[in-house]
Amino acid sequence: MSKLIHQAIDSLLKETSRSFYLTLKALPPRIRPQIGLGYLLARIADTVADSKGGPTDQRLHALGQFNDRIQGRTGELPNLSTLARLQREPAEAQLLENAAAPVSYLEQFSDADRRHIRQVLETITGGQMLDLQRFAYATGDTIIPLAREEELDDYTHRVAGCVGEFWTHLSLAHLFEADAATEARLLETGVRFGKGLQLVNILRDLPADLRTGRCYLPSAVLAEHDLTPRDLLKPETIDRFRPVYDSYLDKAAAHLNAAVEYIGLLPYRQFRLRAACMLPVLIGQRTLALLRVQNVLDAEHRIKVSRPEIKQLTRQTALAVPSRRRSQKLLDAQCHA
Repeated sequence: MSKLIHQAIDSLLKETSRSFYLTLKALPPRIRPQIGLGYLLARIADTVADSKGGPTDQRLHALGQFNDRIQGRTGELPNLSTLARLQREPAEAQLLENAAAPVSYLEQFSDADRRHIRQVLETITGGQMLDLQRFAYATGDTIIPLAREEELDDYTHRVAGCVGEFWTHLSLAHLFEADAATEARLLETGVRFGKGLQLVNILRDLPADLRTGRCYLPSAVLAEHDLTPRDLLKPETIDRFRPVYDSYLDKAAAHLNAAVEYIGLLPYRQFRLRAACMLPVLIGQRTLALLRVQNVLDAEHRIKVSRPEIKQLTRQTALAVPSRRRSQKLLDAQCHA
């Protein structure tokens, strides 16, 4: 991996994903390019899937072609220029216009690393394509919910849980060894790590998703409380909705507790790796704390962790990570905030 390509991956991620870039900067150099490129390729696929105004069939076709190129099943990339023109953010438009460059970077990695990157992209794009098909006819007037709990679990695994596996395989290949039992536990808690972060995003973004016709909370669960997705458009529904919502906040918190276990399983001297894992968990825990006390159904007031808070958590992580005791204390403090 040349230094120029390493810098190019960093630059693209800095422009398109400021929050992940904080994690990327903390990663050990031996896995930073692989994880950075995997995230960058997933971000291109996500931008294609989320292109507002692009016909569903066009986006599905482009996603399929893009993934086929990643997997080496074809040598051609789809023409993404039309979708690029639909982007509101210039950085995302540029990402689609210049997608050929990051795809070409795959050839710079070893066969094993390339296999891991391809595997995680296969799973992620599969989840994105399923999502597009599921919500093909969703609009602000027609809200389509997931039907069952299993569908939500499957979705969070496809678009995020698999990233925990990817991250773990690369760490074991390049940074440290583990016995069979520890490796199995790392992979299990790594999957939950990813699921937890994705579930936090779903619970935070609920009002915005509803207004585009998407409801990731299963209709079967809502019906148990005499609720429909359309009821969730009204802020005054929060009292009836709170028991359902709190149960999902508890589920997300349990996944993040598994992520804390994951961090505890990492070797002590992997300071950079532990810091890179700690920061998203701390931000996720803080987000859950805010969601527990505010009305998420009030679309006029988006709930998120502020930039000053993120900077503070970043500083606290840097100070705590050399000590397991201080690290655990910081994670526990956010968990019970």
